[in-house]
Amino acid sequence: MARIAGVDIPDGKKLEVALTYIYGIGWSRAKEICESVGIPGTKRLGELSPEELAKLRKFIDENYKVEGDLRREVQLNVKKLVDMGTYRGIRHTRGLPVRGQNTRTNAKTRKGRRGRGIMKRK
Repeated sequence: MARIAGVDIPDGKKLEVALTYIYGIGWSRAKEICESVGIPGTKRLGELSPEELAKLRKFIDENYKVEGDLRREVQLNVKKLVDMGTYRGIRHTRGLPVRGQNTRTNAKTRKGRRGRGIMKRK
């Protein structure tokens, strides 16, 4: 198991897929990283030499905000919205959709399952 940006990544995965295990790196950014470092994305993580791993770690640390730093920044942004009392901040505190989605029917992921309704009598 390789450790990049504080995340254990399985060796059997292709590099492009393995990089997406890191918070803040998706498909497009993983491909971009592979191209800039000069390692093919189809290469398995276990096949990488220690020098290539070191180069990869260094590139990610220097150029991208990932994992803990990124999570902290996102939390601070949400906290700022809540403290200011903006509409979006209020939606965050109430656990409702923030970006204008319909809440009458399709908000189960944010609101959770509510009561099951009234049971019928037999």
